[in-house]
Amino acid sequence: MATDPLDALPDGVVLAGPDGSVTITNSVARRMLGVDDAVGRPLADVLVLLDTDGRAWVDANEPYAGLVTRTGVPEQSWLLPDGTEVLTHARLHRDRAGGPVTGVAVTMRSGRGRARLDRERSDLVATVAHELRSPLTGVKGFVQALLNRWDKLNDDQKKLMLTTVSVDSDRLSRLIAELLDVARLDTGRLQLHPRPSDAAVLTERVVNSVQLTATSRPIELHAQPDLPSITVDPDKFTQVVTNLVENAVRHGEGTVSIRLSADDTLVTLTVEDEGEGIPVELRKRVFTKFWKGGKSAGSGLGLYLVGGLVKAHGGTVTVTDAEGGGARITTTWPHGSDFD
Repeated sequence: MATDPLDALPDGVVLAGPDGSVTITNSVARRMLGVDDAVGRPLADVLVLLDTDGRAWVDANEPYAGLVTRTGVPEQSWLLPDGTEVLTHARLHRDRAGGPVTGVAVTMRSGRGRARLDRERSDLVATVAHELRSPLTGVKGFVQALLNRWDKLNDDQKKLMLTTVSVDSDRLSRLIAELLDVARLDTGRLQLHPRPSDAAVLTERVVNSVQLTATSRPIELHAQPDLPSITVDPDKFTQVVTNLVENAVRHGEGTVSIRLSADDTLVTLTVEDEGEGIPVELRKRVFTKFWKGGKSAGSGLGLYLVGGLVKAHGGTVTVTDAEGGGARITTTWPHGSDFD
């Protein structure tokens, strides 16, 4: 028996003729609707979909009535008899413009994908709210103290407060930049502005910056002499290194070690910590959106951006164990002329 080509489709398909009787269904639709043989039955009896008010799909949309210029029914959310959400879309076919409907084609898709997207959006909103609240609270508190007690504060106190406000403002700017880059990665609109860059110089700047706020954690940089230049967007490269180093400081223990080396085609950047490491079963998940590990979890976007930005430059990123314990994250960057 030949296989119906419609059965190869991932969505459920129901076709009805001019009299409202079903002419074709595929296996996905029959499974969703809980019917064995729908051909010849009224569309209203087969398409047993209800909305939250208990209305049936056919009664609510009246596919054979309405304006003669109508060509379809936009995507809608409906419930199957077992309560599962499906997303439907319909096309209305006419033999001639302005003529009666001669065919109705309805597709049904599981609503789980949309539910997952909704959860991701909720996670994003919660993450943004949490991450923005902390530095904003600090900025507001210190600014209010400066305004109310300016004459009573000495210069050192004023400098400390203004420095803290500056640090928190930088943190806010970085978070906003990360959110924008996440959106650009997700939509394929990320723009890079690559130029020949010195990886050692850029990495050293990151180390010096992070070390100012992580004074209790030594950070060591070991760079191979005479490293070749890499053609990268220096801002994005700096963002990758910053996320890796800050992640190692936040989640690891002991000394954070950074190594830069090169071979004939690649410059390799390795960041290691002396913590507990990342279990093997979790290593495929660390570069996914909103993955968080350890007690001091950040936004859950840092390593997702690392993976996306490194790959956008034609490089690779991997997670392994450091020799003395802890996590080792290795990124590779093509030499200048190898970047495409």
